Amino acid sequence: MQKDTKQVLFICTGNVCRSPMAEYLFRHRIGDHSGWESQSAGVFAGSGMAASHSSVEALADWNINLAPHRSQPLTRELAAASDWIVVMTDQHLHDVVSQFPEAAPRVRLLTSFGTDGDTPDIPDPIGMSIHVYRTTRDRIDSAMADLILFLKEE
Repeated sequence: MQKDTKQVLFICTGNVCRSPMAEYLFRHRIGDHSGWESQSAGVFAGSGMAASHSSVEALADWNINLAPHRSQPLTRELAAASDWIVVMTDQHLHDVVSQFPEAAPRVRLLTSFGTDGDTPDIPDPIGMSIHVYRTTRDRIDSAMADLILFLKEE
């Protein structure tokens, strides 16, 4: 039986900065009736931590409420349930594929969906200024447009 919605799972390290911002930006951009849902997790995340204050503030600038987010570690179940696993860095890609080799064909770097061939990492803003968080948000959002176009064409 075919499932009604498809799932994108965004991955970063602690699931309190980049991947939650990506999850909520994806939801904001793709809309409610796209057939796609999103979650996020971390390769070294604890459970139940709120998004960092600066991540919440950076998305609040765009009227996106990140306050409900709670961190979760990447699990076999989350990986198996995801149509795409989208990571922030090459190291995350390596970590996910090492832990779940069966997921390898579905794991991609967020910046790899563009056509320019440039696939830089999205650096971790943890502990940096709000300006760095806003720059990170903007880089994630810019890459998100290419990801959504890819998913709609798939």
